[in-house]
Amino acid sequence: MGDQITNSAAALGAMQLFLEEYSAPAVEQLLMTAEDVQSLEIDMHELLEFNHELAMLLLESPQKYLPLFNQACVAVQRALKQAASVTANICSVKEDVHVRITHLPNHPSLQRTRIPGSEDVGRLLSISGTVIRTGLVKMMETHRVFACTKCRGTFSVQAEIEQYNYIPKPTRCLVPGPDFCSSTTFMPADSTEEMQRCVDYQEIKIQEQVGRLALGTIPRAIVVILERDLVDMAKSGDSVTVTGVVMCRWRPVVVGERPDISVIIRANSISVLGDQSSQIAITDELRDEFHQFWANHTNTPMRARDVIVASMCPQVYGLFYIKLAVMLVLISGVARSDLTGMRVRGEAHLLMVGDPGTAKSQFLKYAAKLVPRSVLTTGIGSTSAGLTVTAVKDGAEWQLEAGALVLADRGLCCIDEFGSIREAEKSTILEAMEQQSISVAKAGIVCKLNARCSVLAAMNPKGKYDISSSLSVNTALSTPLLSRFDLVLVLLDTHDEQWDARVSSFLLSSRQPGSSTEAEDAVDTDPGDTWAFDKLQAYIAYVKSAFQPETTSASEQVLTGYYQMQRQRDTLNAARTTIRLLESLIRLAQAHARLMFREKVLLADAVVAVVLMESTMLSASILGSIDTLHTTFPEDSDLFYAELEALVLSRLNLAHLGGAE
Repeated sequence: MGDQITNSAAALGAMQLFLEEYSAPAVEQLLMTAEDVQSLEIDMHELLEFNHELAMLLLESPQKYLPLFNQACVAVQRALKQAASVTANICSVKEDVHVRITHLPNHPSLQRTRIPGSEDVGRLLSISGTVIRTGLVKMMETHRVFACTKCRGTFSVQAEIEQYNYIPKPTRCLVPGPDFCSSTTFMPADSTEEMQRCVDYQEIKIQEQVGRLALGTIPRAIVVILERDLVDMAKSGDSVTVTGVVMCRWRPVVVGERPDISVIIRANSISVLGDQSSQIAITDELRDEFHQFWANHTNTPMRARDVIVASMCPQVYGLFYIKLAVMLVLISGVARSDLTGMRVRGEAHLLMVGDPGTAKSQFLKYAAKLVPRSVLTTGIGSTSAGLTVTAVKDGAEWQLEAGALVLADRGLCCIDEFGSIREAEKSTILEAMEQQSISVAKAGIVCKLNARCSVLAAMNPKGKYDISSSLSVNTALSTPLLSRFDLVLVLLDTHDEQWDARVSSFLLSSRQPGSSTEAEDAVDTDPGDTWAFDKLQAYIAYVKSAFQPETTSASEQVLTGYYQMQRQRDTLNAARTTIRLLESLIRLAQAHARLMFREKVLLADAVVAVVLMESTMLSASILGSIDTLHTTFPEDSDLFYAELEALVLSRLNLAHLGGAE
């Protein structure tokens, strides 16, 4: 289609041709539906392919050409209804149809991650961000009909979006006709359904995604106006892509006051992004690479796993169990729901309790970078409202603004200095951690928001860590809060001369590569060929979406046997050995199965879950105490695992399960 578009009539004709050629089935479906207000989605790539000039006009002057597209859609509906005379009695032309433009070309000028400025006013573009505030749904008057007192004619005046939907009073008669009426007195016409039109109207505020900003940049926010069927499509905490027209908005001018002008977006279409995998591009080449990687390591699966785990936070030496635990928390288990709608969470939570200088904050920062949707906060400056939901007064009405746990929905919330959170604030996150939702009753607003996120927390012990005391005493955390963490890793900085020598040589070698043989010996303890950051990020997103592991008989026997043994012998860890312990074991085993690239939870996954749980039990452990801080990667991972499996099964009296895979 190469005809030049010179005026509105030519543009209207080109739009009708496009709809007949590309969207005829969608328009027919629109005719058959019973609802009155409908929208029709148009893919911008198809429009560019059909007529490049028309697509560019629509991008540059959307306020002129989008109403024309709506008219073209109505005209095509009428033409199709006349053509389909057999089904004409069940077809109805939707006069109030609106064309929704989706999938703008992937160009920096059209697909934005930063808030648009004044130079973009009047253009059509897409912006990706996180919804931080949703307003109430209101009714907006689109136009008002006035009657002239002199010629008795009626005319309508449109509401001005630029002036907060203000409808100005006309200054002269606008009745169409040959006779010029000079009247300046009018009165509103009778309020009939045809003469007065109201539509649903909602304002939301979206904020730039923090993960895509440079360090130290404060994320900016912009107001987005939703109308008609777009209202209530997004909730606080949702990650959305909005396509719309950038506009200026100001209050009606008052003499003596400076006008306050702001930039807003009038949404044309909005799409809510679901899981993390939709935010990370996983190509077919990467998928093939992952499959080939595991095919090459069929005989040495634990060696392959350790290569992936060693890629986690490579600037930290050793800490094998901690890296494995953080990796399993990022992958998490499988959430399940029964027929009644009761949901058991699949997201795992991890608490690191340790002495200063044990790399706790390093893991939190690295994990926050690794997960595309993450929030990193510290306990010392966080209030209950900042972690959950804040009620903000905007003008005459109250609105809810999402806090850290809501913004991290379907992602990761990292909380440093967890012990510094005040006692009243700790109780507010109990519901978010187990039920994965936050119930709000503030300022007359009662609602429930999703907080389906994993919590990764770090804190220092209360004074010197006393091994003979329980976790509750050492951490000063309540039993309900401790039981919600799947893993509580204790990092005790015992002064080990050999460990200190290896860590110091590792640090020095990272600053001066190849400077000493001692440094090379230290580095060799970690598996080589570690993965790049982008590859690791894509792998985590892929296994979370591709695998939904189910337990096997052998794995269930190990997990159940360990749970029952802990219940019988527990003395110091009453805060840990609740029924949540068994659920945590299942989640960790499922996460390990995902990490191992398989659909079944095998005996090996259950054994690794038990070993990790043992590292949190300290004096109540059945394997003897495991020093999680001073652990390096084993030289022969599969032999190391075989020894662990034999030990765990013998202690659980399940030695007959050996080799049950």
